[in-house]
Amino acid sequence: QVQLVESGGGLVQAGGSLRLSCAASGRTFSSYAVAWFRQAPGKEREFVVSISRSGISTDYADSVKGRFIISRDNAKNTPYLQMNRLRPEDTAVYYCALSSAWGTTRVPQAYNYWGQGTQVTVSS
Repeated sequence: QVQLVESGGGLVQAGGSLRLSCAASGRTFSSYAVAWFRQAPGKEREFVVSISRSGISTDYADSVKGRFIISRDNAKNTPYLQMNRLRPEDTAVYYCALSSAWGTTRVPQAYNYWGQGTQVTVSS
């Protein structure tokens, strides 16, 4: 079993930055691809970005490409999401998730473990 605990969310003005973290329990973190998803009120959960087990491959949703950066520190069992130039439409609960799939994937059903989510609110 793996447990994920996100942190780093909060309230920020448009144009600002936040850095999300996702502490993962267990010693097999490096065996999983990682993704961040988000869900805004009244909307379905959507894919944001994913990173492969090694960190070599990444995949960004068009809406965040060039503004968000995903990374992972396998020694610390922690992935990160650096969010820059935030926009009001980025407001959502952000979830990290782990998948045993090779490479990267946007399919939520491929992710075995999910965090509880952290709220990100961007004011205009």
